[in-house]
Amino acid sequence: MISRSRVLRALAPRQTATLALLLLAAFMLSVSQALAHNVTPGDAGYIQEIFGVNLIPFTYLGAKHMVTGYDHILFLLGVVFFLYRMKDVAIYVSLFAIGHSVTMLAGVWFGWGINAYIIDAIIGLSVVYKALDNLGAYQRWFGFQPNTKAATLIFGLFHGTGLATKILEYQIAEDGLLANLLAFNVGVEIGQILALAVILIVMGYWRRSPGFLRQATFANVVMMFLGFLLTGQQIAGYFSAA
Repeated sequence: MISRSRVLRALAPRQTATLALLLLAAFMLSVSQALAHNVTPGDAGYIQEIFGVNLIPFTYLGAKHMVTGYDHILFLLGVVFFLYRMKDVAIYVSLFAIGHSVTMLAGVWFGWGINAYIIDAIIGLSVVYKALDNLGAYQRWFGFQPNTKAATLIFGLFHGTGLATKILEYQIAEDGLLANLLAFNVGVEIGQILALAVILIVMGYWRRSPGFLRQATFANVVMMFLGFLLTGQQIAGYFSAA
């Protein structure tokens, strides 16, 4: 793994401004189309109307949610950003998967509901946390490196809780609930694998470029900004709904 101290070099101002505008524009376009953990009206209506075991539809819905869940994707990108060995990627992604699977399944099964704005604000902060970790901020500020594996698992628990909170709003029929939830979770993992494959392919090409380390610094700064933006949106939503 490349030392994070080498990643702290800044981009040229012109490159920074241009890339910032492009990334911000892309993000705002994505935000206009969806909210974190959102379920489209069509999918929500389908969930509410069907009964019994429906493995394939729920697998599809789970995969669709993960692929379109930009908060999940941002965190996943942060987790694998500086992981070069597939063994390390598998360990960290597995920890994240275990975390969000446990709380998603248990949350829906036992009806554990948390205010959606609060949990999504925490998920936004998970993106901020990982971006700061990639920038080596904790070592500079506090003189130590937090346990990255434990953090990945813990934030996975929060991500799963956010998903469970959203699913509970649509009151899935109890008939076939366990099988459908398991199918949905399988779909989430399939979607995660697809998203991870794209991320790793892009990262593989990007890392070969001579300016990767300079660009990586700015990319994580942008990731941190997006995490704060997600958190701010959820906090604003919480107070406006109160």
